[in-house]
Amino acid sequence: MRVLVLGGTGTIGSAIARNLIAAGHAVSGLARSPEAAERLMEIGAEPVAGDIGNPRLWAGAVADDLDAVVHAACSFADDMGTLDSGLLDALLPALAGTRRRPSLIYTGGCWLWGPSPDETIDEETAFDPLPAFAWMVPNLQRVVAEPGIRGAVVHPAMVHADQAGPLAAMAEQARNGRPVQVVGSQDVLWPLVHADDLAELYRLVLEDAEFTGQVIGVADSGVPVGVLARQVSGGETVIEVVSEDHAARERGEWARGFARSQRMSGALARDRLGWRPTRLLGATHL
Repeated sequence: MRVLVLGGTGTIGSAIARNLIAAGHAVSGLARSPEAAERLMEIGAEPVAGDIGNPRLWAGAVADDLDAVVHAACSFADDMGTLDSGLLDALLPALAGTRRRPSLIYTGGCWLWGPSPDETIDEETAFDPLPAFAWMVPNLQRVVAEPGIRGAVVHPAMVHADQAGPLAAMAEQARNGRPVQVVGSQDVLWPLVHADDLAELYRLVLEDAEFTGQVIGVADSGVPVGVLARQVSGGETVIEVVSEDHAARERGEWARGFARSQRMSGALARDRLGWRPTRLLGATHL
């Protein structure tokens, strides 16, 4: 398959690109700078000049040559919802206008659901999005409803990787002798998935031409963040609990999500798509 990965230099997107290339797919990635193009070429992807803020400059030109687009890009800026809506305004008609009915795999997330420490979230649970990401719900609904494409949505749990993500940030704080910060409470539950396991799920969704709709990618259903902080720091660390307001001031309103205590189920991904995550942290796997 010929696949364009949006966000191909990010934690999720780069893992997806590597997985797809290893499986024999021809992968391209959007690059808005020479540095981004170089990173894409290093993993074997072909760079396509452009950025998500100006999709009309590239969407129509690339759509005819694609079998699929994986959308794993997000700016995390205040205008990220506007950027995403503008991207879909250009990309959806460009893809739907081709003759091959290409696939568009959209990225949602665990913070589209509310706190759920005592019940397990699955694909049938009603959305209750973090306000900073409320724009994502109508956008993913647009993708699934578009008749000219095969639309699907992958909802990652909290994504961790060896050198990126919130667990890596905790480990770095500990290595530098700083307190490991957690938001809200040490008892907040984080559903987790490793970026490489998540990339495998995207590939399975992409290769299953009959799959439409939404699927949650979670390996560890819910782990207390205090346990995670001690685990990644080797147990020798001071944990500093900060408020949601503090996190929002430091990183943006989206960072309030770190205080959302959730349990999630990956049963659909395993039962329907045969997904088998292997990089588990030892919590319950639902």
